[in-house]
Amino acid sequence: MVRCGAAVLRKYSNFIDDLRVYVRGGTGGMGYPNLGGEGGRGGDVWFVARERTTLKSIREKYPQKRFVAGTGANSSVKALKGEKGKDCEVHVPLGISVVDDDGKQIGELNAAGERFLAARGGLGGSLATNFLPCKGQRRTVHLDLKLIADVGLVGFPNAGKSSLLSKISHAKPEIANYAFTTIQPELGKIMYADYKQISVADLPGLIEGAHANKGMGHKFLKHVERTKQLLLVVDISGFQLSMKTQFRTAFETILLLTKELELYKEELVTKPALLAINKMDLPCAKDNLDELMTQLENPQDFFHLLEEEMIPENTLEFREVIPVSTYTGEGIEELKTCLRKSIDEQAEQANEEYRKKKLLLLQTSREEQMNRS
Repeated sequence: MVRCGAAVLRKYSNFIDDLRVYVRGGTGGMGYPNLGGEGGRGGDVWFVARERTTLKSIREKYPQKRFVAGTGANSSVKALKGEKGKDCEVHVPLGISVVDDDGKQIGELNAAGERFLAARGGLGGSLATNFLPCKGQRRTVHLDLKLIADVGLVGFPNAGKSSLLSKISHAKPEIANYAFTTIQPELGKIMYADYKQISVADLPGLIEGAHANKGMGHKFLKHVERTKQLLLVVDISGFQLSMKTQFRTAFETILLLTKELELYKEELVTKPALLAINKMDLPCAKDNLDELMTQLENPQDFFHLLEEEMIPENTLEFREVIPVSTYTGEGIEELKTCLRKSIDEQAEQANEEYRKKKLLLLQTSREEQMNRS
């Protein structure tokens, strides 16, 4: 078990979701006191969101992790107003939060083309500065990546998330019969006949105590934050991490996953959620499913049988519960259809809310114009 943990840490390090970099704006140019000339402003350092960019590629391309903008041009007889220094643009992945050394988030980049001013260039020399240039802003910041996906697969190790991702999408994650197969987030896309695509993130398996960063919990849970919906994947036969840990039934597994999400960030359990009951090809799966469905109808009726620390404040309300088998293919097409329906409904709801908001703004604007006249 210890050897497995070491392997997890080594291999997970290949996927980078946090990078500490140094940024410095360019120094301004010298002023020209005799003729009142102003030096050019120093260049700025910008983070620019760009698709197909990774933090790993940034680290490999810029091993020093230092980004410095150009110096402003000095004022001269030929050009009293010096030119601005060259800006430094750093391409970063989508889903980046920019965090300062105090842990405060100072920026966010979620869509391609979005820009964040990381370090402003210094002023050029002028009368106000006694014609001496100012240095540019300098600081160290963290680029914190949270994956952006339509659906996030959440489950304990060996629930079959990787197998499920390979069945519903074109992704080819590593699959094996030991607990910690997925040790870095894996993205896949579900392709539909009408060319609609839904992105799915297979997140590394959680363990009990993940909310307290047990088993690199924070490193994994943070990627759930920017997924639009959750797909919990549960083994119908239950789960036991090792001989030293307690066996959990499918119902207990669902409650524990909900509890971990809730304790990490309460708003995660407000996301739309679906439930995939996996490994329906196993013996006794049908009986176990009947029992689970009864428990899910009124979960509170069974809380008295559980340990208090297992019970979440709020239970997830699943839009759909789909029994599947990644081994036989049972339920896979139904799951893809349910995911599509759920994503489309969420998009339509968001559009409707946007339309109502625009209509309210328009009505308010008209009322203000009538009041003025």
